[in-house]
Amino acid sequence: MRHGRPVWSARATFAVVLGLWLASGPARAQDGGGWLSAFELLASGPELGGSDIPRDVPKRRGSDASVVPPEVMARVLTEEGPRPVPTASAAEAGPVVGPEQGAPEGGRVSEPRVRLTDDAPRPPFKALPVAVAVVPGLLLHGLGAWTAGDSVTARGLFAAEATGLGLIAAGLVPIALTGASRKTIGPLYAVTLTGAGVFSLSMLANLYAVTSPAFDPGRVPDTLPPLELDLGYQYVHDATAEYRNFFALGAVARLSKVRLQASARLAPDEGNTLIRAGAAYRLWGAPERTPGLGDGTWLDVEGFATYHRYPTEGFTLGGGEVGLKGRYAMERFGPRFAGSFVEGGVGLSAQAYSYPGRVEDDNLYGQLLYTFGYGVWLGRGGALRGDAVLFYDHRKDGLVGGLRGRGGGMVGSFGLKGRVLLTEHWGVAAEAQAGGALMGRLSLVYAVGGDT
Repeated sequence: MRHGRPVWSARATFAVVLGLWLASGPARAQDGGGWLSAFELLASGPELGGSDIPRDVPKRRGSDASVVPPEVMARVLTEEGPRPVPTASAAEAGPVVGPEQGAPEGGRVSEPRVRLTDDAPRPPFKALPVAVAVVPGLLLHGLGAWTAGDSVTARGLFAAEATGLGLIAAGLVPIALTGASRKTIGPLYAVTLTGAGVFSLSMLANLYAVTSPAFDPGRVPDTLPPLELDLGYQYVHDATAEYRNFFALGAVARLSKVRLQASARLAPDEGNTLIRAGAAYRLWGAPERTPGLGDGTWLDVEGFATYHRYPTEGFTLGGGEVGLKGRYAMERFGPRFAGSFVEGGVGLSAQAYSYPGRVEDDNLYGQLLYTFGYGVWLGRGGALRGDAVLFYDHRKDGLVGGLRGRGGGMVGSFGLKGRVLLTEHWGVAAEAQAGGALMGRLSLVYAVGGDT
């Protein structure tokens, strides 16, 4: 059985992650980030019909504001050729006025707002930046983007790498000086893991930034079904255990701000059984069933209960966990990152052993839960929708366990997982993970309910 030392410094752990992982990017000004008035849209250039706007525009009866003739707007919307498409709600309807026209003294006429639906132009693909991003870019993040001529992205990646290395040093040095004291190991370990996460994610973002122009990025699904069920097969190879083959069962129910989730792993031959069930509440971001209302950025608070029976070894492990988990849309940092996201989670678990005979005092223990990953959305609209994530998981009490380090310590496991709906009702889920054991899973997913 694999587990780490007791870790109870939740306050410091949450503060580090909230400050460094889930901080939102720079805000976008409306007028400079995709929002224009109807008049500015028409007058912005000849490709939008701006050169065809007559200088003497007829006035609406009973108003001093000038209006754009319907034939001009019709020409803008029907002429062939690529252009941003203006959209506006009925609540935003009203007279379209030009600058300085019809404005009352001391005030400004409110203008209807329209949004440009075209995305920002994506950079061209170049082969040389890809090669540079690998060697020496894996050590100096941002070199690939710099070679591609994108100095803004390069500076951001260099800054992220430096931040990660600084946090690693800020955690490891005090750990070494204090001899890994149990009084301080919790927050210091959290700082170290955060630094490792920031460094690793900036490395993956470095590769994605130079390869993404070669393909059309995926996008956040408009809607997700209210209920998903999955059934599959999971294989675990652990040299210290008898179990190998598992039935993999799972269910996800989505409400407006709540997600209910449960999973079970059942070994029919050996009898090993792992059950995990709980809920998550959306603190920030679009609702669970309509992620398309946002850009895929969200933050949840989670709580789960676990039960793990080891019949061959003769004991049962059970307990609970609580934590925060979130995703951040990388497109907020630039068009090179469109279709990708980072995710991270931090929490604490309390577990207790139950076994025949006398119960010892050390049958209760806790551990730090920590995970981070870089992922992409799958699908570009329609029935095909999902995501895939390359991740690190710090927990050590599952079927995979953790890797043993050279110094005798334990780290977590690394893996790749994906879940995608191929049609309105059917999809697949897959996962591969390597830690103290090797694990692979393939499941069939069935979606119950519609998109609304």
